[in-house]
Amino acid sequence: MSPAAPPAGTGVIHGRFQVPHNDHLRYLLAGKALCRFLYVGVTNPDPLLTREDAADARRSLAEANPLTFWERMLMCRDMLLEAGVPRDEFEVVPFPVNLPELWAHYVPLDSLFFVSIYDAWGRAKERRFRERDLRVHVLWEVRPEDKGISGSDVRSRMAEGRPWRDLVPPAVARLAEAWDLPGRLGAARAP
Repeated sequence: MSPAAPPAGTGVIHGRFQVPHNDHLRYLLAGKALCRFLYVGVTNPDPLLTREDAADARRSLAEANPLTFWERMLMCRDMLLEAGVPRDEFEVVPFPVNLPELWAHYVPLDSLFFVSIYDAWGRAKERRFRERDLRVHVLWEVRPEDKGISGSDVRSRMAEGRPWRDLVPPAVARLAEAWDLPGRLGAARAP
């Protein structure tokens, strides 16, 4: 959906972005199409702001969060710029999604909060936003088996030396290679 005039002045969208991939970019652009300014919240920004959640306990594991906030912020920034989003129309910020009492410290709560739903975790986040009387817009709901690219698949391919570049925007590939992310992920898996 791409209305002539965006229905929201400010939107908030979020994800772990471990590693940002082409479906993440599609998600971010779908949210941006519905607001004039988009806050991209990077969840699990650091170990102190990461919490386990019964809806998806794997998301909080250290091995599922190998990139720093800084790395993910740069990747998200560069892929949005590469996609043509003007720099003065978005900001990438930390967003401790499991700590609702902190949300107001990172994003304006009068924004429109975008979610995509693939599983119990997506439904839990939508419910938490609504319970706090935030405005929520579900971009799409898709069955888990129809989700598409996953960050864990990109990380696995990198670590195992399998092709991965076609799964990420060119800006992300450039940074991943500059930081030797495939080598780092492979070394982390070595016994």
